[in-house]
Amino acid sequence: MADMTSVAPHDLKKSDTVAFVGIFVASFVLFLAIALFAQLLRWEWRAWLPGAEGEKSLIHGVKSAVYTFMSNLT
Repeated sequence: MADMTSVAPHDLKKSDTVAFVGIFVASFVLFLAIALFAQLLRWEWRAWLPGAEGEKSLIHGVKSAVYTFMSNLT
């Protein structure tokens, strides 16, 4: 079985935090661009983004998709 260790929040380094924020912002912008493009064309985009299926607003749907995506990175 793989040895999995978890890092306590106070053990995070500044570089780790900056990396997380950078990945989050880049992902948010990418998913927002996809959602806006599909929204303008009146396509059903929520099924494309993981985690956004049940959300009613554009921003909350994109945020849910990004959080789902980020949880799969670790």
